[in-house]
Amino acid sequence: MKKRWIIKIGSALLTNEGRGLDKASIKNWVAQMAALDIELVLVSSGAVAEGMTRLKWTERPTALYQLQAAAAIGQMGMIQTYESFFQEHAMQTAQILLTHEDLVNRQRYLNARSTLRTLLNLNVVPVVNENDTVTTEEIRFGDNDTLAGLVANLIEADMMVILTDQEGLYECEPRIDPTARLIQNGYAGDPNLESLAGDTGGKLGRGGMLTKLKAATLAARSGTITQIASGKVSNVLLRIAAGEKIGTVLLPAQAPIAARKQWLASHLKMRGRLYLDDGAVKVLRHSGKSLLPIGVTRSEGDFERGEMVLCLSPDGQEVARGLVNYTAEETEKILGLSSDKIVDVLNYVDEPELIHRDNLVLV
Repeated sequence: MKKRWIIKIGSALLTNEGRGLDKASIKNWVAQMAALDIELVLVSSGAVAEGMTRLKWTERPTALYQLQAAAAIGQMGMIQTYESFFQEHAMQTAQILLTHEDLVNRQRYLNARSTLRTLLNLNVVPVVNENDTVTTEEIRFGDNDTLAGLVANLIEADMMVILTDQEGLYECEPRIDPTARLIQNGYAGDPNLESLAGDTGGKLGRGGMLTKLKAATLAARSGTITQIASGKVSNVLLRIAAGEKIGTVLLPAQAPIAARKQWLASHLKMRGRLYLDDGAVKVLRHSGKSLLPIGVTRSEGDFERGEMVLCLSPDGQEVARGLVNYTAEETEKILGLSSDKIVDVLNYVDEPELIHRDNLVLV
């Protein structure tokens, strides 16, 4: 069975630091991808940056409507470039534009997964990007590193390769301290590694090294290994496939989560908060049971039935997240009650649980 990879390429590499698409480098990366005997999904930045180049803008705009206009213009050139280079290797491509809503709505999540898997079965290379032209600021992924991590969950990738303009994660900033040591191996989600990373990107992109580490944490939920490496290294993809030590490798710290729980864990938009007592925290963490109203002490937010809420310990630490069975107003009325009292308060009962264990994932 073929390995399944996500390859993410950042704006700084693709656009040659703002001087238009670096077609020579893109052609080289495509040739390497074509030589890999794998199933491949390409997550590509560069649409906004290419649009800026075509519009002769030198600074990334801050207004959302300007970013959306740049993305719409740049998407044309970026996809045309990929298509032409992949066709030189007799490979078909498909453009996939995703929004946050596509991955938080259960039905749309499954549709996106089915589409991607169908394309892979047809030996087509999906080229994925955020649909910048329609997203609003409050529901954006934030960067294509995050998007790549979530797509890794969608297709249950074996490997996510993030190509950047840096060699990998260093113990300190190598552009300031030339003696900085490259960290070759680590575990996704390690807070010690995140403390070493910067949290800003370049002028063309939104993601810095910290976003790449967080993307690795997302990808690890489906058992995906992440490798952060410089796209400027000769034959970097072929050498990674051959097992050569390049850049930083981040391994999953735990076993993959089941498919439905991957989707739950990937939610970025929470609609409310439930504060649990110590007993409920213990039951969730150690017994794998559902969350009952009797274990909840306080509710925050204006959520509807079926929306995602956070479950917090008494001291405010996140314990789990899940799809709630009752609205915020109904939840307020049944807090602290045993399940057999729900009907007495609401005059009906949908479910005895506030969150069923099948709709809940520990974090």
